[in-house]
Amino acid sequence: MKNLTDSFVYLGHWPSAGSFGFNTDILATNPINLSVVFGVLVFFGKGVLNDLLDNRKQRILSTIRNSEELREGAIQQLENARARLRKVETEADQFRANGYSEIEREKLNLINSTYRTLKQLENYKNETILFEQQRTINQVRERVFQQALQGAIGTLNSCLSNELHLRTINANIGMFGTMKEITD
Repeated sequence: MKNLTDSFVYLGHWPSAGSFGFNTDILATNPINLSVVFGVLVFFGKGVLNDLLDNRKQRILSTIRNSEELREGAIQQLENARARLRKVETEADQFRANGYSEIEREKLNLINSTYRTLKQLENYKNETILFEQQRTINQVRERVFQQALQGAIGTLNSCLSNELHLRTINANIGMFGTMKEITD
């Protein structure tokens, strides 16, 4: 410590200027050199350092502002996406409800159409059965009539003589002629 205080005491006793040389006393020269360098750096570097710090501060603030703007944009996009999602979900629910009601309506239409078709087929079946019954009845009547007619002709042929037969035919022809004159 004595050397340090001695070095400050010796600052006031500089040898006369006349020569330059190396001072080998490290403790005497380092604090002086450091204080001079530090003073020069503070004096000249203060402005540069302030400019660097101000630039850095401006870049940080600009980055923060940009981040805030991006954040606001992202929040807005998120809200828009949520609104679109709600709208799409609402439309999907409507389509689903309309689809279900449309399916039910189509199902009822199909059931009603099938019922009408079955009813028509039942009517056609009944009409066909009735027609076939009528045809069968007519065929049976015709056969019965033919058999009765053949029986009557057979009976007449066996019971009538030729003369009686001719008179009956003439009488019937006369009756038909009279009926024809009446209808004309």
